[in-house]
Amino acid sequence: MRRWNGWGDDSIEMALAPEALAYLEARIGPGAAPRDTAFDAACAAIPPGRLPPHRLVDASPATRLTHALGQSLPDWLRLRHGRVETEPDGVAFPESGEDVRELLRYARAHGAAVVPYGGGTSVAGHLEALPGRPTLSIDMKRMRALLSLDEDARLATFGAGVAGPDLEAQLRARGYTLGHFPQSFDYSTLGGWIATRSSGQQSLRYGRIEQLFAGGRVETPAGTLDIPTFPASSAGTDLREMVLGSEGRLGILTEATVRISPLPEHEAFHAVFFPDWERAEQGVRAIVQARYGLSMLRLSNALETATMLTLAGHARQVALLEGYLRLRGAGEGKCMLLVGASGEAGQAKAALKAALALARRMGGVHAGRGLGERWERGRFRNVYLRNAAWARGYAIDTVETALDWPRVTPAMEAIEAAARAALARQGERVHAYTHLSHLYPQGASVYSTFIYRLAGNYQGDMARWRRLKQAVSGAIVEAGGTISHQHGVGIDHAPWLAHEKGALGIGAMRALFAHFDPEGCMNPGKLLPL
Repeated sequence: MRRWNGWGDDSIEMALAPEALAYLEARIGPGAAPRDTAFDAACAAIPPGRLPPHRLVDASPATRLTHALGQSLPDWLRLRHGRVETEPDGVAFPESGEDVRELLRYARAHGAAVVPYGGGTSVAGHLEALPGRPTLSIDMKRMRALLSLDEDARLATFGAGVAGPDLEAQLRARGYTLGHFPQSFDYSTLGGWIATRSSGQQSLRYGRIEQLFAGGRVETPAGTLDIPTFPASSAGTDLREMVLGSEGRLGILTEATVRISPLPEHEAFHAVFFPDWERAEQGVRAIVQARYGLSMLRLSNALETATMLTLAGHARQVALLEGYLRLRGAGEGKCMLLVGASGEAGQAKAALKAALALARRMGGVHAGRGLGERWERGRFRNVYLRNAAWARGYAIDTVETALDWPRVTPAMEAIEAAARAALARQGERVHAYTHLSHLYPQGASVYSTFIYRLAGNYQGDMARWRRLKQAVSGAIVEAGGTISHQHGVGIDHAPWLAHEKGALGIGAMRALFAHFDPEGCMNPGKLLPL
């Protein structure tokens, strides 16, 4: 079953290896295992709902609790400390566009806000019900079918509630793939990817979701918006762009047509180690700007490289690898680059060969396929380390941004420094490290992870998170980065959005949402503050 207060399937456990635990204790001190609120106790604290009965709405405390929050660290704190405070008054499960239209009419008739719910994987506060008015959560998971597949145009239309594994299984049965693999792939949905402008791990080949989204249907309080598919158009404003990143503020996406690709004949992931960050950044920039047709480039800085090798366990194999790398000039300070190639066999192998050759010329040491294949096998399971760390008294949080190449390294250094300084006044240490998760000829995404000790009580833990969030978000905008490259804005990032959009841009967004949702019932407070 799905965990109600943590990540993923409750039958999957990932324990911290002894060497990993010792590493964290040495870096930031020993943690103390927290005491979590029991599910039954959390349900008992849910007050009666304020909405009248409806055939599609479940008002039970258990269902409302499991739809109240997502997967951000403050969401975890509220759930695990039993401090949910706001929850939907009912959860609906539509099976058609007509059901969604009926539910929007029902919500408007009773003055309710509407929160769309996909896979519940938001890490930016997209799912929180605001206090005051009643709230209806609309869970889209029953709208998950493959509705049509056009092999000539290579277009597939799905119900927007389809989750990643189900979407890929339906396509693979016909010989195709979407190629969109965010770390939340197991649970996140097509509609959620579009609403938050998601980016998959192999976006270098397949594209981010904005390149994959071709058209669809949105149910709004003002009516149904149909977006036809074209290979390209110069006919004014692109309606897709109004939906992409809209985070439920103008309506609910019920159907989405996406651009698909044949299943790759060949796929491989290799590891390269550079002696230091300067040569690593120069090397990966040269590779991505060469446009070889790779599917993935992922570059870890020195501290993330050391952390990942330690957390992986397998101390003997890691020691042998590090001995080999030292002999080749990649010792302390080394940075790991994962290189992926996917597609027709000849093309993929040629792209990989060219990239590895360029990496060697830039000082990289090729370490073969072993680490790359291990990463591929565990890429959707590594997030379970959040559960394992929590059980040992540690919090794991992240931020991500994107910047042009001249700003990448200064931003990375500023974000990590801000994180370390944020809790230093309280005598707490933050283990901060970074990788470039998506690469572009113009620049890169910068994805930083922070591990620190839990305080052990709700007020203390929330205060630590707020200090950290304020510090690193401020560092991002000061460095000239976007406040979100792939996770969206929600509530958590909304205070920094105006730095990027400006007053005129924010005003234009408000006007757009008001056109489709004149009464302001669609996911209020998310993306744009009230």
